[in-house]
Amino acid sequence: MKKLTTKLMIATATLVVVAGAASAQTMTATIPFEFRVDGRVMEPGTYRVDLSRQDGSRIFDLWNVKSGRRAFVIGQAQVDPEDAWRATGQGKLVFACASGNCTLAELYSGSGTRAHTVHRPKLGKDETAVLREIPLQPAKGE
Repeated sequence: MKKLTTKLMIATATLVVVAGAASAQTMTATIPFEFRVDGRVMEPGTYRVDLSRQDGSRIFDLWNVKSGRRAFVIGQAQVDPEDAWRATGQGKLVFACASGNCTLAELYSGSGTRAHTVHRPKLGKDETAVLREIPLQPAKGE
């Protein structure tokens, strides 16, 4: 009985891993400026952006190809993407830039009807942010 339980647990774990891999989508983005995400400062460069779904939540893994630094981000509120984004089917990273600092604010995978906001610090009383859009491209070989 113990062997059967162990085999069933291994089979279940394998299915979870395969299902997670099947729903993952990998994109790339070249971000030409320093930015903040999840309290971390990330350097400019080319990033692999892995989009996956786990337990109904969207998980975004931003991985700097050159340095290997990465940040994991959980998509917060779902929002409507810009009509132009949907029309082109191209994914976007949106950064809110204020006082010389840019913070990841929103992600759109390029498919589906929803984009995802990302937790970020609130702006100061007299601060305004400029939004910068960075296109996502399918990763080569995907």
